[in-house]
Amino acid sequence: MLKDHAKLMYAFAASGEIIGRKKLQKMIYIAKKVTFPFQERFTFHFYGPYSEELTLRVEELCNMGFLDEVKEKKGGYFQYRYTLTDTGKEFLSLNEVDMPSLPGCLTDMNDQSARFLELVSTVLYFDSLPKEEVEEKISTLKSKQRYTSEEIDQAYEYIEQLKEKAKPVN
Repeated sequence: MLKDHAKLMYAFAASGEIIGRKKLQKMIYIAKKVTFPFQERFTFHFYGPYSEELTLRVEELCNMGFLDEVKEKKGGYFQYRYTLTDTGKEFLSLNEVDMPSLPGCLTDMNDQSARFLELVSTVLYFDSLPKEEVEEKISTLKSKQRYTSEEIDQAYEYIEQLKEKAKPVN
C-alpha cells in the first residue's frame, strides 16, 4: 500500500509544487499513460480523466503529514497548492522509488497550463481511436474549451515529446 503513496510523494518531490487539483489529476494520468507505474484507476469526468483513488491518496498523505495542502481563494473559486513536507521528504528518503526519468516529465508538465494538460489527457484517454475520432470527441465533450485543430496537433506532439523523455536512459 505505501509503495503507491511513495510513488505519488516522489511525483510531488519532483514537481516542487503543484498548483490545482485538476492539474495534479492530469499530470499523474499523463505520467501513467506515458509508461510510469502509477496504479490509480481513472474514469472520464467533466475535466477529462479523473481518479477518485488519487483524490483519496492525496487526502491520506495530507492527513499523515507528508503533504501540505494550502487552500487559496482565487476570484470566485478555491485553488489548492501541494508541496511535500519535511516529514514527507524523510519518509521518501527511506522508501526508494525507481523512476529516474519522472522528474523531467513532471517538471515539464508542471510548466504547462491546466487547460493544455486537460487536452493532452483527453487525447491520451481516447488513444485507441484514430486521430479524427479523437478530434470529434474533443469537439463534442470539450466544446466549452474551444480547442483548435492546432492545439490538438500540439497535444499529440507534446505526448511524443513526453514519451521520448520517459524512455529509460541506458
